Amino acid sequence: MGILRETGWLLQKEFLLEWRNKFALSGILLYVFSTIFIVYLAFFNVDPRTWNALFWIIVLFAAVNAAVKSFAQENSQRQLYYYTLVNPIAVILSKILYNIGLLFLISLLTWLGFGFVADNPVKDPGQFVLVIFLGSLGFAIAFTFISAISAKANNNATLMAIMSFPVIIPVLLTLIKLSANALRILQDTDIGTDITVLVSINMMLLGMALLLYPFLWRG
Repeated sequence: MGILRETGWLLQKEFLLEWRNKFALSGILLYVFSTIFIVYLAFFNVDPRTWNALFWIIVLFAAVNAAVKSFAQENSQRQLYYYTLVNPIAVILSKILYNIGLLFLISLLTWLGFGFVADNPVKDPGQFVLVIFLGSLGFAIAFTFISAISAKANNNATLMAIMSFPVIIPVLLTLIKLSANALRILQDTDIGTDITVLVSINMMLLGMALLLYPFLWRG
């Protein structure tokens, strides 16, 4: 069975598990919309700069909550069962792909909810959707791999927090700059370079995850 076929089966398994255990997604959505409501009660009128910062804060913490369960819900017996059946690259790739879709959906819902209660200052929706997708990609890759490392350390939350910070900061800074351009807060004519930088960071993180996870899995 090829890696792509194994990835497809494992991805289907992730969707089935999520469908059976809806409490995880429901909890994340409850966090997102309750945070948006609190922001609305606290600010009423949110200026574009504050809107941009609050949006990525909400998405960032939602991404952590969504990705941390990637390997935390896998017990050692199940991981040993996977070890005898599939390629480790298929395992990490399926979880990354699932988290990309999940985070992209959560980010779009956050934008919709935030725009409903605090207006929608986005001037270039197409560019903003692209930024959201690239952000979902970067968050999913980084947090999924760090979740795998944390799972090997008995789901040590402190370890995940320490390792996540230096990895995610370059991604987050680039996302804020790109989204500020989509909101026309920042007029940057070199937007293509910033997108290239973000894509390069994401591809580097993906390469590291695919290269190192097989060694981590055997550990």
